[in-house]
Amino acid sequence: MNLQRNAGPTLMQRPQAAMVKVAAAIILTTAIAWAVAPAHAAAGAPPVAPVAARSAVSTEVVATGLEHPWGLAFLPGGRFLVTERPGRLRIVESDGRLSAPLAGLPAIAAGGQGGLLDVVADADFERNRRIYFCFSEPDAKGGGTNSTALARATLPSEEKTLKDVQVIFSQKPKVRSTAHFGCRIVQDGQGGLFLTLGDRFSRRDDAQTLDNHLGKIVHVRIDGGAAPGNPAPAGALPEIWSWGHRNVQGATLGPDGRLWTHEHGPQGGDEINIVQAGRNYGWPVITYGENYGGGKIGEGTAKAGMEQPLHYWVPSIAPSGMAFLTSDRYGAAWKGSLFVGSLRFARLHRLQFDASGRVVRDEYLLDKAGNRIRDVRQGPDGWLYLLTDSPDGQLLRLRP
Repeated sequence: MNLQRNAGPTLMQRPQAAMVKVAAAIILTTAIAWAVAPAHAAAGAPPVAPVAARSAVSTEVVATGLEHPWGLAFLPGGRFLVTERPGRLRIVESDGRLSAPLAGLPAIAAGGQGGLLDVVADADFERNRRIYFCFSEPDAKGGGTNSTALARATLPSEEKTLKDVQVIFSQKPKVRSTAHFGCRIVQDGQGGLFLTLGDRFSRRDDAQTLDNHLGKIVHVRIDGGAAPGNPAPAGALPEIWSWGHRNVQGATLGPDGRLWTHEHGPQGGDEINIVQAGRNYGWPVITYGENYGGGKIGEGTAKAGMEQPLHYWVPSIAPSGMAFLTSDRYGAAWKGSLFVGSLRFARLHRLQFDASGRVVRDEYLLDKAGNRIRDVRQGPDGWLYLLTDSPDGQLLRLRP
């Protein structure tokens, strides 16, 4: 498929490092416009309710035939790197052709919610050809347990087999579970990486203890060691950045330069948070959700020493993937909006903020298409790209 771009080829082919500098400048400009830190939801105050979008958009199919695609990264020349949850990593050419699966991946515990999950290309990819990916890592002793792991590798120019593959971080402990892996990767802009880690569903109380990685976000160097500036409370594992998380499947650097995430609540209570070092985000002590089938979880919706979300959803939308729009591709009204995919309702949410950073509008798009949206990214060309979660998943480009 030969896809036309309005103004994309030169931008898509620009060196990766240059694109990072452009994005950083845009983020800084937007951050200055936010004169104060974003306001978090007051305990008990209902969030704005989702509404249908005022204007229609369309999607352009870039590629098809992807089996439960999960993570999307951008390569030079208008190409893409896409993970498939069963354990495959493919290159998507600019015309939509899929490569054969790349060889060289480590052992992956594919099943349930686990498999090969997120992927990012290093900010200096054109020079070092490095990528990072996260996956459900099986117990090397064959004990039937697994955990989220983060690896780095080199994608050589022949693009057939990954080289220098190294697992740089493994969540501790490994658990017998096929759920709640988290597994979103964000480059911090200073040479380090954030990695989101789920509570593994059956171990939710461990999200409140700091001698494990369950229900945490970690901040590591590219060799896997603890990044400088981590909070390091007494008795905590050194990689821990924040805790009290359930299952974070969306993460990005925001216009304020901080880490923004969303996470799945139980039955209701999906959250958006601005995640700061050393903060406790409450799960499972506080939540706006309830047990599946009904019933209270924890102590309520607020407690001293625990953070309130910036925004939350009741009922749950099952969010996955998130990206800020920093380009002008969709007009001035959308610039600065946050886009979040919904698995449950098969739609794309656009969140709009006021000058203080408070969510004042939550509108949804693409609700008639029926596509569960797994990932949302802004490309170097300024367009938004989506991955749809199905046995015959697609890579889509959003068009105004």
